[in-house]
Amino acid sequence: MREFIFLIKGECHTGVPPEEYQKQAAKFAAWIYGLIQNGHLVNSRPLGTNGRRVTANNITDGPFIESKEDIGGYFLIRAKDLDEATLIAKGCPALESGGIVEVRAVDEEKVSRLREKLGPEFK
Repeated sequence: MREFIFLIKGECHTGVPPEEYQKQAAKFAAWIYGLIQNGHLVNSRPLGTNGRRVTANNITDGPFIESKEDIGGYFLIRAKDLDEATLIAKGCPALESGGIVEVRAVDEEKVSRLREKLGPEFK
């Protein structure tokens, strides 16, 4: 099994009526529960809308919620390959409201090299 990151982009609940938000939250909970039951979920966290973008020459304060490229959260999952990870991502409820799930493989070669340099504490 390999690890993949799902970056959830462009999904925003601002201005959504409470009852609709509850329906969306229930769909997410069911999807996440399925990931857990099937042994796919390693970790997941929603991200806040406040923060900073840092470049070599600039620091910009958020919120970033207006951006279509806003990252609302991430999932670290296990799948046998990119095709299976993509199939899992297609079930994400964020897609129903125009969100995007970017699927990226964890680069295990780089992880191994970092572990060699930094020791077993690097996970």
